[in-house]
This record gives sequence, C-alpha cells and structure tokens, in this order.
Amino acid sequence: MNMKVISILIITTAVAIQFIPYGKDHTNPPTMSEPQWDSPHTKQLFDNACANCHSHETKYPWYSDIAPVSWLLARDIEEGREHFNVSLWGIQKKNKGKDAAKEVREGDMPPWFYLPTHPEARLSAAEKQDLIIGLEKTFGEEKKEEEK
Repeated sequence: MNMKVISILIITTAVAIQFIPYGKDHTNPPTMSEPQWDSPHTKQLFDNACANCHSHETKYPWYSDIAPVSWLLARDIEEGREHFNVSLWGIQKKNKGKDAAKEVREGDMPPWFYLPTHPEARLSAAEKQDLIIGLEKTFGEEKKEEEK
C-alpha cells in the first residue's frame, strides 16, 4: 500500500471511532454519602488530586470527547470509583479507604499519566504529606501484615 492509501485509512478510522458512544456520557451520578473529612484542607487536597476518579465530582476536560482518549478516561474513572469512591461512602461495599494513604505514600496515586494534564494534582512534598496524614485520619490506616 502506498502512503496515500494508508493516510486515508488512518483518517477514516480516526473519524469513524468518534461515533462509538463509550466514554461520551459525562454525567456524574448523585453523591449519596460522603466521609467525615478530618479537615477542609484534606478535602481540598483530595479534590485537587483524587476526586476526578474517586468521587462523583468528575470534571471532564475538553479532550474527554475525543476517542480513543474518551475510552481511556471512562475506564479509569469506572475503575477508580469501583475501588474507592467518596461519593458512596458507607454505601459501597468494597471501598478501599484504608489503602488511600498508602497509595499516595508509595507514589501510585495520582498516576503519572494523570499529572501532565492536571497541574492541580501535582502536590508539593508538604501537600503530599498533609494529604497522607489527612487520609489516615479520615479513613484509618491500612493494617500491616504482621498486625492482621
């Protein structure tokens, strides 16, 4: 195949996938229950770094309408809410709140690929420590292996 045919195929595919509806619903479910935050500061840090995927307060950026990025965002939000969702606090059976501080401490959250497009989630060392302490106070600490 020549480059012209390949280019046409790529452009046609890129346009065609825009009609796949997955990832295009940007409505947030209602908040049913929220945790008792230890402080407004912890809630603010959580809102900046975590809430887009771990609550029903997702703010969808402009590129969330463009496939395949919309698919990746939808999957990340679904997965994030499934594991830890502060908008269903006390209602969702499998809510891993006690793991939250550990995930932040170990650098697993927020994920590296989230940070370039969400500068508000880039926490300073002091903010990260404040968030870890606040999450532990709000949700409790994960039990260590020897304590289980």
